Amino acid sequence: MTSRRDFLWRFGGGLGGVALAQLLADGATHHAPKAKRVVQIFLNGGMSQPDTFDYKPELEKNHDQPFDPGTKEKVEGVTSVPGKLMKSPFPFRQHGQCGRWVSTVFPHLAKRVDDLAFLMAVASKTNVHGPASYMMNTGFTRPGFPSLGSWLSYGLGRLSDNLPTFVVLPDARGLPYNQKGNFSNGFLPAAHGATILNASANPPIPDLQPSGKYSFATPEADADGRELLAKLNRAHADERAGDSRLDARIASYELAANLQRHAPEALDLAKESKVVRDLYGADDPITGDFGRRCLLARRLLERGVRFVQVWSGAGGPSNNWDNHTDIIRELPAIARQVDQPTAALLADLKQRGMLSDTLVVFSTEFGRQPFTQGATGRDHNQGTSVAWFAGAGVKGGVAFGESDPWSWRAAEGKLYCYDVHATILHLLGLDHEKLTVRHDGIDRRITDVHGHVVKEILS
Repeated sequence: MTSRRDFLWRFGGGLGGVALAQLLADGATHHAPKAKRVVQIFLNGGMSQPDTFDYKPELEKNHDQPFDPGTKEKVEGVTSVPGKLMKSPFPFRQHGQCGRWVSTVFPHLAKRVDDLAFLMAVASKTNVHGPASYMMNTGFTRPGFPSLGSWLSYGLGRLSDNLPTFVVLPDARGLPYNQKGNFSNGFLPAAHGATILNASANPPIPDLQPSGKYSFATPEADADGRELLAKLNRAHADERAGDSRLDARIASYELAANLQRHAPEALDLAKESKVVRDLYGADDPITGDFGRRCLLARRLLERGVRFVQVWSGAGGPSNNWDNHTDIIRELPAIARQVDQPTAALLADLKQRGMLSDTLVVFSTEFGRQPFTQGATGRDHNQGTSVAWFAGAGVKGGVAFGESDPWSWRAAEGKLYCYDVHATILHLLGLDHEKLTVRHDGIDRRITDVHGHVVKEILS
């Protein structure tokens, strides 16, 4: 048997093994971490900030009037000619001791605002879904770069040898824009790629257990097979040094053996009480899919998964947050799917004492315009969007940044994905400027040459 450190050194994939071994030797972090795990809710399609969290009285005052920002520049839409200003069809109210404005599409999350730290002016460098999703997940608008979960796996390693480090739970209706590119390990060793679970399938991970049709498929035969495969694969890998795919394959066999023992229990939501299932809306036809995935995320975090990403919305023109046609009809439907389960996840983590060392991130790829597209739709808006953090090391009931009077562009405290990623890494004990990989002659990092920690939201 090899030690975990030896295994990471031998089979972590070249530079990945060196970096992981060094971080383990140094205590695994650059400074004392506040969080040890992360769950990210990602809203695929572009959540409409002026209809959810970014209350703008100016839109009510000038509803149905032509949009003139007073800057003498031409106002343009992304996929259509700009319409007139549109107030939110949904009433806003102030909530919590902090008095945060939230629209009626998020009644459950409105009750949790004192636990949340809002980033009110998150901009993007593109208003196209694919590049914007890449940017919010990898720090770059082009494919081929490692995702946040892969960077965390590379930089911090596993919390458990029994379950994956980085798990993605896509929407049951399909993968998001860019398909699996949003979860890619990029140029990092393949072992740091995401494990994608189809939570709606039964079971979510196929073939964990041998079929009863084959009497020869015993645990003893399985162990003998793994031992032989390990010898063959390691001999093959030794002859092809530097191919991280081979190292990842070896690691995947080791992980698969542990998954056979531990994954069935972790994925078994039937073990949860009716009270907990009802809290998440796990059996409701509207909230069920997202609720079960949020509940599964909590179970995975509880058992040692470091980073879980829960997606809302599939790629394509519908079944997501890309509300071009009719905000009045489209937004409440998808918001209702997410609202109760997300609030339940916050409450459940807090009740179990896990919120003190778990970071919760709620984000989208870009926002939407203050003027109409067609009758009551809204077009893409790279100028501003809203995200929020909660949990470990985060100051609840605060907000940083502000958009302009129309929620058209960031006005104060403008942030990009670089700042969001830098803050997440900081809370996990990593300095975003030090977590680098030499690739094609460049010391690459998830924040490129940008980024600062948003200290204003830290406790």
